[in-house]
Amino acid sequence: MKILAKGNYYGSKDLEVSYNGILLSQYNYNTDKRTDWHYHENPYFMYVLHGNMMDTNKKVNSLCPAGSLMFNNWQEAHYGSKHSTEAGGFHLEFERKWLKENGIGIHLLEGSQRIENPKLHLLFAKLYHEFLITDAYSDLSVEVLVLQICESLSDLKEINAKTSPHWVEDLKELLHYDTSNLSLEYLSNELSIHPVHISRAASKYLSMSLGEYIRLHKIKKAMPLLLDSNNSLTEIAHQTGFSDQSHFNRVFKAFFNTSPSAYRKK
Repeated sequence: MKILAKGNYYGSKDLEVSYNGILLSQYNYNTDKRTDWHYHENPYFMYVLHGNMMDTNKKVNSLCPAGSLMFNNWQEAHYGSKHSTEAGGFHLEFERKWLKENGIGIHLLEGSQRIENPKLHLLFAKLYHEFLITDAYSDLSVEVLVLQICESLSDLKEINAKTSPHWVEDLKELLHYDTSNLSLEYLSNELSIHPVHISRAASKYLSMSLGEYIRLHKIKKAMPLLLDSNNSLTEIAHQTGFSDQSHFNRVFKAFFNTSPSAYRKK
């Protein structure tokens, strides 16, 4: 099976910057077919900037729409497929020597998985911003942000220790589609699970309520859009499924303790 060397991904490379063992890159995924099964030389994250991707490993299929964050373990084979006309992503790749030098275990997480933690999404949005502006101060900023990302991963290990029932992944996939008309009755019919059981189990296996999870997903979709100043806040609110800009502002501030406009100014 093919092993992709450092900095190599399927698609066309738009930009790449290296920082002493940390490699950042932006790719357009321009293939209409799924990639071959493959490994990577190093562990890496894929932050989906636009479009819809599907990442598949031996355990699970993960739908990754815009704003999704996917961790791929270097020892786990997977393949990717595009599920929209256009798609592109930002990658953070760790050389193993960098992990060793900074006292970080090679197994950042126990396996490849989609990351739901909002703090990590905010850190990745900041990292992507540094990647785009790259100047004399970026080396320090990138190193600090990547160390913060590694530190935040420890919180996920506790969550991942919970063994979730098979239908939870199906629930996540349903919640990643249009959420405007979702109801417990609809989810119950789709999953063949009693609505009360879904409601009780969601908080345990999603680490938040269903409503919070749906709002979080919308915020994750908004993060890459906020980085483009051509997108107005009203347009972003509409594209990500909020009822209006005011609703978008309230939810964003609840997660990050700052408004979308203040975040954009930073």
